[in-house]
Amino acid sequence: MTSFFNNSELSSLQFKSIGNKVNISRLASFYDIRNISIGNNVRIDDFCILSGNITLGNNIHIAAGTYLFGGNAGIILKDFSNLSSRIAIYAESDDYSGITLTNPTIPNIYKNLTKKLVVINKHVIIGTGSVILPGVDIGEGVAIGALSLVNKSLPPWKICVGIPAVPVKERKKDLLKLEEQYNKYSAP
Repeated sequence: MTSFFNNSELSSLQFKSIGNKVNISRLASFYDIRNISIGNNVRIDDFCILSGNITLGNNIHIAAGTYLFGGNAGIILKDFSNLSSRIAIYAESDDYSGITLTNPTIPNIYKNLTKKLVVINKHVIIGTGSVILPGVDIGEGVAIGALSLVNKSLPPWKICVGIPAVPVKERKKDLLKLEEQYNKYSAP
């Protein structure tokens, strides 16, 4: 059974900001926690790692074993986005060409890092085992199939799959009506 931090413990962790109704597993890890903002109704499951500049909106779920490496460039997850298990999102990456050295033990002067903001827009759902690379902007309402590689921005309201991920069909927008109902129901 997963054990979550209680509200008092969450306050003491010194996130940049933290909302209400936040459930974070005690088995999740955070680095550079003062640069992580968390909205309302957020759940972060076991064995997740969040590192660097990260902003989480409201009504977000990050499933077990998912990694967000925001570095200085940052990662933004907007409201109602959902990350399945074993996803990796990178806002920074080494140059793999062989022109420079790589890995975190090497001073930056000897490396060529790509550092670009990653944006996961509202109502995006990303399937298990997917990888998101620096500079990607995933459009509102996109659904990404399991084991996809997202190396380019994706247009809104598409279902995308593959390596690299490409749009294969339109995604229905019925959930927007449900969001409206939910917001009325859950208003203070």
